[in-house]
Amino acid sequence: MSTANRLFEPFTLGGQKLANRMVLPPLTRSRATDEGLATDLMADYYRQRSGAGLIIAEGTVVLPQATAYPRVPGLYNAAQVEAWKPVVAAAKHDGNAMYCQLWHVGRQSHSTVQPDGLPPKAPSPVPITGFKYRSPDGPVAYETPREMSEADIQEAATAFGAAARNAMIAGFDGVELHGANGYLIEQFLDDGINRRTDSYGGSIENRMRFLREVLSAVFDHVPPHRVGVRLSPSSTWMDAIDSDKRRLFGTVINRLNEFGLAYLHLVEPGIAGSSSAEVSAEAIPTADLAALFDGPVIVTGGHTPETADAVIENGTADLVGFGRLFIANPDLPRRFALGAPFGDVRKRGLYGGTAEGYTDYPELSAAEL
Repeated sequence: MSTANRLFEPFTLGGQKLANRMVLPPLTRSRATDEGLATDLMADYYRQRSGAGLIIAEGTVVLPQATAYPRVPGLYNAAQVEAWKPVVAAAKHDGNAMYCQLWHVGRQSHSTVQPDGLPPKAPSPVPITGFKYRSPDGPVAYETPREMSEADIQEAATAFGAAARNAMIAGFDGVELHGANGYLIEQFLDDGINRRTDSYGGSIENRMRFLREVLSAVFDHVPPHRVGVRLSPSSTWMDAIDSDKRRLFGTVINRLNEFGLAYLHLVEPGIAGSSSAEVSAEAIPTADLAALFDGPVIVTGGHTPETADAVIENGTADLVGFGRLFIANPDLPRRFALGAPFGDVRKRGLYGGTAEGYTDYPELSAAEL
């Protein structure tokens, strides 16, 4: 039997009682259509993993120019809303909830996928230099982004609000803002990226202005207690560089306390994007930042049942996300309960394709029960 007893405790999140404290975190799998429509295959995938108390749907773009790669879902038009409805219905049942992660990649996009065929827009014209863009023809250099005008900034914030409204129409219980992994929200926060000299740049308070405006736009459609924010405070993935991350994210989290959010979702220091990474000497312990937040905390990144139980027991987190384990083990809660072995993630089919590497991972057989 598993020793992960705390994971099986119920938890109330945003006024909803969850059957357990396990989270399927947002995982890009690129199974939408070219038009950003959710598919029947996605419904199968989420149905298989519906044993999680909380499901956070994969990053879902809020504008056509918010995307970096083909076949990621969107929530910026009526057809996309309708396509999400059966997927959400398949994933939800008594004892779980489903939130949608709202996403804008900013400078991590490329002219080849931008609607106007020009380089993407970002807070400042500062390119990513330490990584390559994964184009269909192989890795290519990231472009110098165009600096967003104030009108561009307002358009993006408004789009987050509209996508939040669409998420609720589609049946989601709430939304999560993707402020991690060096995407647009974090691009405004990090002083190594945001070099603006107007009211969106300079001080931490100014650099937080975009996040506050996004939250305000979202709150027009979704109550704060159904809105979460995801941050990756110790990650430098995609050149997410700041001169003092502890001070930056400590300030951000303290300011988030003003809103009465559903949760704060923290990515552990040992994660870089979708991969494991060496924990640097400058990494900020997750417990230090979690202690600053007044509401529920989710932590995600490399946890086992035992470490997850420990972070709940010591008060660092209330819920724990399992990414790669849930990819390869659709019946993960049952495996936790039985102390059963875990399957391994296969590289083939991780991003895009058919059912292979997506919905064909086996559940425990009768002989294994």
